[in-house]
Amino acid sequence: MIKWQEEVFRLIDDSRRIFTAEADRHSYAYDASFGYFVPEMVVQPISTAEVVHIVKLANLYKIPLYPRGQGSCLSGGPLPVRGGIVLDLTRMDQKLELYPEDLVAVVSPGVKTADIKNEALKHGLFYPPDPSSAHVSTIGGNVAENSGGPRGLKYGVTRDYVLGLEVVTPEGKVIRTGGRTIKNVTGYDLTKLLVGSEGTLGVITEISLRLIPKPPASMSLMAVFDRLVDSGKSISAILSSGILPAAMEIMDQACIQAVEQYKPGGYPVDAEAILLVELDGHPRAIEDEMKQVEKICQDLGAREVKVARSEREKQRLWQARKLVSPAIARIKPTKISEDATVPRSRIPDMFQRLMEIRRKYNLQLVVFGHAGDGNLHPNLLVDKRDEDEMRRAEEAITEIFEAAIELGGTLSGEHGIGTMKAPYMERELGVDGVEMMKRIKQAWDPNNIMNPGKIFPEPGVTKLVLR
Repeated sequence: MIKWQEEVFRLIDDSRRIFTAEADRHSYAYDASFGYFVPEMVVQPISTAEVVHIVKLANLYKIPLYPRGQGSCLSGGPLPVRGGIVLDLTRMDQKLELYPEDLVAVVSPGVKTADIKNEALKHGLFYPPDPSSAHVSTIGGNVAENSGGPRGLKYGVTRDYVLGLEVVTPEGKVIRTGGRTIKNVTGYDLTKLLVGSEGTLGVITEISLRLIPKPPASMSLMAVFDRLVDSGKSISAILSSGILPAAMEIMDQACIQAVEQYKPGGYPVDAEAILLVELDGHPRAIEDEMKQVEKICQDLGAREVKVARSEREKQRLWQARKLVSPAIARIKPTKISEDATVPRSRIPDMFQRLMEIRRKYNLQLVVFGHAGDGNLHPNLLVDKRDEDEMRRAEEAITEIFEAAIELGGTLSGEHGIGTMKAPYMERELGVDGVEMMKRIKQAWDPNNIMNPGKIFPEPGVTKLVLR
């Protein structure tokens, strides 16, 4: 055992939270994206003090350090691409404190996001960010990646609810940013800089979150379209009508068919698209708004519009969307999930580009996502053992990102950059834009120990390579 590893055992008083065996290390070699990298050691800290010890040691020996939650990341954020230490923060889940009068929650990074939502509901409060993995993902991971979800349309993403942070810097110092007040304009906004920095600037050890009152009622609708483009036009029409849904999700025909094969529910497999809309607010207001949404969908070509009149009916409508990921994962052994995002008005154009890419590269490309905020999820279903198919997938992914940027969009709406999108950063931000971010990284982390190999493109790498 080399010296720095011996010192880790000296610093952490419970060796059962340190893993060096090959089998254990392989368990931390992957996340929910693409790629496999084995760390040299895994440590599970349970306190800020232990994090400080490990970070100082890593900085002294210049060991790469990779903070990690439950590993549900879809962009490669926690992958230990340069070996080193994986810092598994899931054991730091001791604090879940609610302050209802302040509408604030203070939590440890290892707390599951769903547990925060459930605890808030007990007090009539609401934590809106709702990544699909909320039942398994940790709030620390959500903050690091600035996760979103279906309710991003009306309520925004994780960054909009983080009031303050406790962070261990790459030099092992403990700092606090922001606070527990809604208003805070003191100095630079380091909180917003750290949220979404993907663990490249420090280790988050405590989070203060803003909560809001729970909406008194909600209603859901499903609209079935024979033409995918018509569903896109309906999305734009609903949003320009003055109605702001809590969520607006879309599934293309391939998704509908996959869900019906996975768990038959009588879904319309011959339709090109399903649009799901949820409204929340005062009961009488959303009843009136739902009638307007129903008419807009019908006027723009929906062949069927169904409004849920009970909680059971509502759950059934949304079941189709919830089953998409497990359903499409059965089609091919390798699923590559992207989240290219475009302005709402360009959603129909993006749909058209995705259909062209699907035909051009002869790939199984399915589309679903949070259409209301332009955050689409094109998913490529491939077999990584098929080199020719993977080559076509690489070309398709490049064209998907180019299409999003050409339409005025962005590489990521909620998954982050990680390893999967780093080669394309300069296409969106320009060389100077990326250079400015690198200067920030250099100032915070001069020895580049914090999650190296993420966000920034490697020299000479201009496209994703999956083979």
